[in-house]
Amino acid sequence: MIERIEGVPGGVTGLRSSGKLTREDYTEVLEPALKAAMEAGGIRLLFVLDDFDGAEPGAWLEDMKTGLSAWAKHHSAWQRFALVTDIEWVAKATHMFAWLAPGEVRVYGSGEFDAATEWVAG
Repeated sequence: MIERIEGVPGGVTGLRSSGKLTREDYTEVLEPALKAAMEAGGIRLLFVLDDFDGAEPGAWLEDMKTGLSAWAKHHSAWQRFALVTDIEWVAKATHMFAWLAPGEVRVYGSGEFDAATEWVAG
């Protein structure tokens, strides 16, 4: 499930994910949130990953579609991406591939939510 995080600073898109991802998580939450951020002038994404139980088959296809569109077609729109998670393999993978991402990328532990929010808003 992906849901919006309310109360984040202006210009920041805040999303929280937990459990199993569905196609609808992408089409109804993630994609509209990224589109709105792009239309507002740039993407500053605060993404909190509490736990991850995998993704439904339709979600994997939507993930690839969203990734190609948001990361490749809208490369210049990405400003900052802050990932907040204690899931070690996700944090390590994000660190490993951060150089491929447009914009700046940082990974924070779950106890560093405020620091992540402040950085992504800056």
